[in-house]
This record gives sequence, structure tokens and C-alpha cells, in this order.
Amino acid sequence: MVVFVTGGSGFIGGHVIEGLVASGHEVRAMARSARSEGKVERFGAEARRCSLGAVSTNDLDGVDVIVHCAAFAEEWGTREQFWRANVDGTVQLLEVAKEAGVSRFVHIGTEAALFNGAELVDVDETAPYPTPQRFLYSESKAEAEKHVLGASDEAFAALSIRPRMVWGPRDATILPALIRIANEGGFAWIDGGRALTSTTYISNLVDAIVQALTLGRGGEAYFIADDGTTTVREFITALLGTQGITLPSRNVPGALMRPLASVVEGTWRLLRIKTPPPITRLAAAFMSRSVTVVTDKAKRDLEWTPKVTRAAGLAAMAPG
Repeated sequence: MVVFVTGGSGFIGGHVIEGLVASGHEVRAMARSARSEGKVERFGAEARRCSLGAVSTNDLDGVDVIVHCAAFAEEWGTREQFWRANVDGTVQLLEVAKEAGVSRFVHIGTEAALFNGAELVDVDETAPYPTPQRFLYSESKAEAEKHVLGASDEAFAALSIRPRMVWGPRDATILPALIRIANEGGFAWIDGGRALTSTTYISNLVDAIVQALTLGRGGEAYFIADDGTTTVREFITALLGTQGITLPSRNVPGALMRPLASVVEGTWRLLRIKTPPPITRLAAAFMSRSVTVVTDKAKRDLEWTPKVTRAAGLAAMAPG
């Protein structure tokens, strides 16, 4: 198959390109700059110079499937930034995909589309989007996913893959942020890190995406995660341990930290401070609320199973 990948220079997209190439597919990848071109080509894709919101039918000539990994996934940003990338960019890509005759669209969504700060324990794909949404990232990803699933028809199968907390080699989001906070001496557990979480090792996600090129029903979403759950404290301690970092035992009650994060974030927005605040509402909720997902539907419809255990993935991340 000829597969067009967006976000190919990023953490997930780069691994997706490598996985698709290894599976025998011809891969073309969006590249917004010369630097992005170089990265996607090193991963094994043919670079196509375009950007979200400005993809043409020529960019998709001969493409069978789109794997849409690109997103504005920052912890901090304006509504315009989240909406322009995650919603408007997805809508334009869906429209041009249909015009170009692409037959399948695999959207990389997230469990965050369902997360508004309340605990999500053993949720499956029947869980509704929350009303109201409290976080810009969650709201924009939910809206994008609605457009994807609603675009599916007999000639165009559009589905969403929802991983929870993606991690692994070359992670450019979760691990670097935790390392930075730990090195600055600002790390503290919330509620002792007792919240439960599902996680998704990057190669387990890539396997699901490869399967979704031909399997899975249009108009449907699929949760993806490693087998079993863990606590936030256990996982983050092990993850940082692979980099030789020992985290402090300092602890803050969630009942204090979550309201404090709202005050801090509100102050930053009121003063229009562009740099991220020291704590955001999303980060406080992420560290203190249980979020676990059920993957039975993906195992059935995508004929997928997570091949790499959490322990094996952590071992692979250890230096040397």
C-alpha cells in the first residue's frame, strides 16, 4: 500500500514510518520544513512538502491510506493553536483525502478526548465524550475525532486509534518534561502517585496502526494500551529510572494541587503570559486521577495484541 503519514518527524509519526516501511509499505510523509524532510527521509519515507490545513490532492496522488499522527499536543497553548492544528487541520485533510480518492483514514486520537478531570476506570469505546470539556487539548482532540468518525462512508473508511500515555525510545513529550522538572527540583507526587493508569509502549501502538490499514470498521474508535495497569508512581519511577534519575518522595494532596493549578493557569491567561505555567490543570489531573482503558475491541476487530510488556519496554530504554 501507499501510505501518507502526517506528523512523521515527531515521536509517534517517526516510529509509524519505520513500522510501515518494515511491513513492506511505500510511505510518503508530510514535511513542513527542510529539517522535517531530512527526518522523515531518515525514517524511510518520501517527503512531501506541505502542512496541516494546506494539503493538496497532488500531495495525495496515488495514496491508499492516510495515517494522521500530527497534532498540537502541548500542555499549554491558546484555543486558536489547539483548534487550528487539531480540528481545522484534520477537517481539511479529510476533505482533500476524499477528493483524492483515498480509501482509508487512520486518525491517531487519544483517551484524553474523554477526559475532563474525573477518573476513567476500565472505560471502553461506549463511553461518551464529556460535557463540558475542561481542557483545550481534550476538547480539540474530541472535536477532531468526531469529524473523523463522521466522515466515514462506504467509499471512505475513517477510524480512530486511541492510545493512552504513549512512551518509548525517542519520546519527545512525557519523558523530557519529567526529566526537566526533576532536574529543576520541582517534582512532587500528587496523592502519593496512587492513581492507576494504562500505558502504551510505542511499538505496541505501531502494530495496531499497521493492522488498522486493512482491519477495523470505519466510524469506530479503538483503545490501545499495554496489557495490565500500573500506578502513576510505579510507572514514572521506573521510566525515570531508565535514565538514571531518582525521584524525590515529596508529596502534595490533590485536593490542594488541583485548585492551585486552576488559579495559576487562570493567572497566566489573564496576564497573557506565553511561557507555560509551573503547573497546569491538565498536568495536575493527569498525575492524580486514575485513567485505565479496555482494549478488547481492538484485539477483536484489529486482530491486535500488545507484543511488548511494560517490563520489556522499560528494559529496552535503559542506556547501554
